[in-house]
Amino acid sequence: MNKNMKMITSDKEGLVLVRLTRPMTMGILGMIIFNLVDTYFVGKLGTVQLAALSFTFPVVLTISSVAHGLGVGMTAAVSRAVGEQDRQKQTRLITWGMGLSFMVVFFFVIIGQLTIDPVFTLLGADAETLVVIREYMSVWYWGVAFVVIPMTGNSAIRGMGDTKTPSRVMLIAATINTVLDPLLIFGIGPFPELGVTGAALATVLARTVTFTVAWYILIFREKVISIRDGSVRIILNVWKEILHVGIPTTLSKIIIPLSSGIITGMIASFGREAVAGFGIATRLDMFALIIINAMISIIPVFVGQNWGAGFKDRVVKGLKVADLFSLIYGMVVYLILLIAAKPIIRLVNDDPKVIAVAVLYMKIVPLAYGLQGIMLIAVTTLNVLKKPIHSALLTLAQMFGLYIPLALYASRVFGLAGIFSSLVLSYVIAAPLCSSINKKVIFNQMQSRNEDQES
Repeated sequence: MNKNMKMITSDKEGLVLVRLTRPMTMGILGMIIFNLVDTYFVGKLGTVQLAALSFTFPVVLTISSVAHGLGVGMTAAVSRAVGEQDRQKQTRLITWGMGLSFMVVFFFVIIGQLTIDPVFTLLGADAETLVVIREYMSVWYWGVAFVVIPMTGNSAIRGMGDTKTPSRVMLIAATINTVLDPLLIFGIGPFPELGVTGAALATVLARTVTFTVAWYILIFREKVISIRDGSVRIILNVWKEILHVGIPTTLSKIIIPLSSGIITGMIASFGREAVAGFGIATRLDMFALIIINAMISIIPVFVGQNWGAGFKDRVVKGLKVADLFSLIYGMVVYLILLIAAKPIIRLVNDDPKVIAVAVLYMKIVPLAYGLQGIMLIAVTTLNVLKKPIHSALLTLAQMFGLYIPLALYASRVFGLAGIFSSLVLSYVIAAPLCSSINKKVIFNQMQSRNEDQES
């Protein structure tokens, strides 16, 4: 039994979650820094450029959701193999899982480059904003390989119990992006002034760090890349296991940017400044939720290894701790944002209309942070327990059964406040439901296992 697995399956549940979450917090911080730094420097170019970056968010998030879905499928499968102490299975899963990610990259590069204008026109971008979007995405799409492949590789590394290395690499990459952004956007020193194209190029160059390190760790340190077991049957079995969780997870994750695109379209009817303010607020959202998202990202490792090793009671206890923490964290962060949100937003953009929209968002949406965490804990656990359809349907119900219909109605009556309040109400309804279904699935699987042992 390796050191990481021993810690995950033996130490106190709350302590394990803290140890796993702590380094992942730094990794999530690295990813958030990417978005915040881009938003900050692009915001200095003007409202049109900031609005253009906001329009790209749903599309970028869609591709990231695909990568995340593959990653969750990888983490769930690898962590169970680690719990079962099956080294050969780990190697097969990681090797051909990475091969699958290459196929996904090829698809998105081609389709993305061909659909920039129609996609963003559909999202509501006007002609002036579309020109800027085209400058950004025509570069960003070529770097998709440096987004998807490292996310899948880092998920495999986390599945083996190492949450520290991927996090450190992301921080380094974020630092590189922070340095390159002003140099390439504004043309400082010998660098050309590229505007939003520079922001996209800085992101792609920084992501090459995560790409390189992920491959180095998998090939040389962990030695889990091998094409010797490469029969068609083995490859298809690996893809089936990863995609069994990966496809529903991807679909459930894509629901978020799709709904974000619809919401962005609603907000666009209130003006370009409203879109820019919404873009700033959603990025601040990501920063505020950093610890909850870090905890969510390690739930597959904790659940997968303990479930694979047969320690079901530890899973139940760990999830109770995670739910309680999410509620407390959400309340504390909301109180902080009531005071700090406006000064932070002013650092990004000084347009009064933009600031007003962003501040309105931050006064309403953070009320649901704790409930959002509880829902994400539940749907993530369902994925690991091989109930991805349940997870996807619950996410679909929250977004398209509750949030979008409520927002469509409330926007006509209460304007932007109605749209933001609808998100809170959707979590108030969905979070308890998701938690209840998750607990029922865990109980049923535990009962089934006990009956199998008795027979």
